[in-house]
Amino acid sequence: MEQLNPITNAMTVDVEDYFQVSAFETVVTRSSWDSLPCRVEQNTDRILQLFADHEVHGTFFMLGWVAERYPALIQRIVTAGHELASHGFSHVRVTAQDQESFREDVLRTRKLLEDLSGTPVVGYRAASYSIGRDNLWAHEVLAEVGYCYSSSIYPIYHDLYGMPEAPRFAFRSTQAPILEIPVTTVEIFGYKFPCGGGGYFRLLPYHLFRWALRRVNQHDNQPSIFYFHPWEIDPDQPRQQGINIKTRVRHYLNLQHMEQRLLQLLKDFQWDRMDRVFASKI
Repeated sequence: MEQLNPITNAMTVDVEDYFQVSAFETVVTRSSWDSLPCRVEQNTDRILQLFADHEVHGTFFMLGWVAERYPALIQRIVTAGHELASHGFSHVRVTAQDQESFREDVLRTRKLLEDLSGTPVVGYRAASYSIGRDNLWAHEVLAEVGYCYSSSIYPIYHDLYGMPEAPRFAFRSTQAPILEIPVTTVEIFGYKFPCGGGGYFRLLPYHLFRWALRRVNQHDNQPSIFYFHPWEIDPDQPRQQGINIKTRVRHYLNLQHMEQRLLQLLKDFQWDRMDRVFASKI
């Protein structure tokens, strides 16, 4: 199928398992993680195959917790030509860390990923996009320990995250010489609407989501950043009990359609790794 436009967008995967999402923090303790059935390796392998089938390369933001348990998965990711980047060690939001604990976390994860992969790790994405107006010091810490870019700000209003006043497109942090690459939004009548992936991609009709990405490419002349998680292509994952209706809808809505929508997205747009899409700015 002919590509809809010539701009190359950034395809990203936040590699975490179904029980590690921030929305489950009140019902799934970190101390229980080792006792739960893991599905992240098989789901990530499925994504690697989908990307290979469509000749797409992307950036895998990897939890250190996952990397430590599945080192062979790290090798498969880099051998297939994808970028390996950091998602922190155990999905702790930056808003729950002070500067010292954050520094220890991002250093530990970067060293682990580089040791396992034999490749430099220059990118970082915070758990739940938890860098915002009150902790921009995180950019300074990331630059100090060797990261070149962050994709940790979502410039929208949201009950769990968001910095709506942030620029919509890649910008140099005022705190440090590091590039921040926000998740994509589309501007309509002066308002920003999310169109970067995750639950919004499963909620909205595909043709509407495609229209939004095309508008960013054609109207703004900017690449889009798309993200999703391995658990989103896994409708058979164990169901969590004791969660409210909002969390249930957000997490489980349209999981059975996710893979087909993703396949269409891979066909309709051009995709590549974050470090290559933004090479001229990093």
